Amino acid sequence: MIGNSETVPLVKVGMAQYKVAPAPAKMMTLALGSCVGIVLYDPVARIGALAHVMHPRRERVKNNINRAKFADSVVDLMLGRMLRKGAVKSRIQAKLFGGATMFASVRGSRGVIQIGEENVQVTRTELMRRRIPIVADATGGERGRTILFDVADGSVHVKDAHHREEIF
Repeated sequence: MIGNSETVPLVKVGMAQYKVAPAPAKMMTLALGSCVGIVLYDPVARIGALAHVMHPRRERVKNNINRAKFADSVVDLMLGRMLRKGAVKSRIQAKLFGGATMFASVRGSRGVIQIGEENVQVTRTELMRRRIPIVADATGGERGRTILFDVADGSVHVKDAHHREEIF
């Protein structure tokens, strides 16, 4: 199901990026390992945002100019752009994906390689602070994921590294 054979615009979101688009767009990000894919959606205005977050907190990284790279700063960027395009904050909901432990053999390590869980925790905290409900969550585990967000209906198709697909 992941792919785009239709004429609907496909918006690709790379690592450390976020984008906002109205329906009928579809938004895709590839290879969410320890990174987190944040989907924000206003179902009435049918405006969506997708971010591919790499790190939990800006102050921990020297090269921190790109605010889209961090869970503690990207949510405000996404919300601001969505509101400017006509979304209403009280209607926005979130879905979270990724945050895997990619290298189980080094599970005891707390380096960059194992930041998936912290990425998810910080993202949840930032959404809670802004009173944005999380309506779907496919985080954790040990497999990478690719997601395709359909802004027309808010559904997210998730395909893991073993080609298993789910819709949220």
